[in-house]
Amino acid sequence: MVVADRTLSLEVIAALRYWPDVIWGGQKHPPDPVDVTVLLPFFNGVLQEFAWWNRDWKVREVEPGLPLEIDTGHQGGPARFTEVSVPGTVGSSGGESLPFVAKVGFAGDQLIRFQAKIGDVVLGPSVAPAGQLEPHPFATVLTGLMDLRGIPVKVMARETARSMSTIHLLRSGRHNPEPLLVEEIARVLGMSEADVRVIAGLDDDRRR
Repeated sequence: MVVADRTLSLEVIAALRYWPDVIWGGQKHPPDPVDVTVLLPFFNGVLQEFAWWNRDWKVREVEPGLPLEIDTGHQGGPARFTEVSVPGTVGSSGGESLPFVAKVGFAGDQLIRFQAKIGDVVLGPSVAPAGQLEPHPFATVLTGLMDLRGIPVKVMARETARSMSTIHLLRSGRHNPEPLLVEEIARVLGMSEADVRVIAGLDDDRRR
């Protein structure tokens, strides 16, 4: 299900940009009041598009959001889009309720990405096609670090005494970073094992 590449209404954009608790250049403080309840049908509409979403659950309340990134519109600015975290509550007709927070990224009037957290469960668009496991997040970091240092797969494989297929699997996220392999990779990258272990999401218990 694709949640991005859709046009946001002016009312939704105004609600997403309503940050009464934030002082930043370019916004009146305090800002003029905005009706943030227009976000309720927007969030519910997006969630309803998840085929497995329980239609009995709906976003009941939302609060003004907090900006995570701000696109000021200035050429060469640090952010290419605006991303906002909007807290709230979801509830069912049976009276159950859970905390809710949405992370919404948009450029102009175009939705770029959407992620929701219901209770302690994160919902968002997948990277891999339907029916396939999501890649391990270490893959993107490892690929970037190798590319920045100009380390080819063949060299990484040789220096870690691993097959090239293993390194390719790591770079694609289809192989989990094992503690011993992380130690060998750190040496080739010229980084501390502790730093790479943290990046790979390994804690002390997994290392033992």
